[in-house]
Amino acid sequence: MNYKQSKLLLLFSVLTLVGCNFSQGVVAKPPQQQDLQTTPSVLPTQRNTSNSATLLTYKIETYDSQAMGASRTYGVSLPPGYEQNPKQRYPVIFLLHGGHGSPSDWFNQNKGKALKTVEQLYTTGKLPPSIIITPDGNDKRGSSPYRDPAYIDGPNGKVSTAVGDELVKVVQSRYRTLTNPDFWAIGGLSSGGWGAINVGLHNVDHFSILFSHSGYFRDKSGPANSPISYIKTIPLQAQKRLRIYLDSGTSDIEEIDEAERFTKVLNKLKIQNSFRQFPGSHTWQYWREHLADSLTFVGEQFRASKIARRADDLSVNHQNNTQNN
Repeated sequence: MNYKQSKLLLLFSVLTLVGCNFSQGVVAKPPQQQDLQTTPSVLPTQRNTSNSATLLTYKIETYDSQAMGASRTYGVSLPPGYEQNPKQRYPVIFLLHGGHGSPSDWFNQNKGKALKTVEQLYTTGKLPPSIIITPDGNDKRGSSPYRDPAYIDGPNGKVSTAVGDELVKVVQSRYRTLTNPDFWAIGGLSSGGWGAINVGLHNVDHFSILFSHSGYFRDKSGPANSPISYIKTIPLQAQKRLRIYLDSGTSDIEEIDEAERFTKVLNKLKIQNSFRQFPGSHTWQYWREHLADSLTFVGEQFRASKIARRADDLSVNHQNNTQNN
């Protein structure tokens, strides 16, 4: 059996283990010392599924933002068993709010009800336990009901840097995260859907998985913050790593048109993507119902990255053993 055949055999062995478990602990250096190239790709398992509903809560936390020159907030929900498994590290999902929103919107029982959705996905195994972060997207204009968040580095504040780089580092320093970008996702709704794609593309060293509900992909500030244009400037290697999910309600004609045009660009660039249309409109009811679809996509990408990295590790070990023998 030659080396190529041996590698294929090893990959097949890994694939047969998919879904067996995500229970290995990760013994790693402190977050601030961790190297992206050596970060273990082991995902956690959901152990106490029957108790997950009682374990999922969220908090609003604060940090000092140099990018914004002010104190900023974010919401955080830690996965079940986080405190009981001090050596375990977790994937991270950012959820961005929309117009005149706040970090609590996705968790609010009258709006996003995200914890209920996440609990169900943990229980069914469609999403591995993850750290959920809801950033503050409002810029220095304030939170007027007539303003959408400007998820850009612009005259009203460096929101893109604050969310896509600064907050990422805060989260890595405060929680036990997998730091490799293949285990970081960012998504949102409406202007937060645009913001998630825009912030993600400007921070491809932090995020590989991007998703948008009812978003748009051209911004009035220009091509630098219009994903349909800006994505063409992303380095080829980063493009290959991106996985993008889009959906929109069939009543949102403009958003569907935007997504279809963006999808054509993604396909031309050969960037992995999924665009889905569902009955509904620009409402919290629609976003509540279809958060499960985007997070299921995220879970699939987390698992695929785990498989690929385990196969690479086995291949390298096999090659080393062959050379040593």
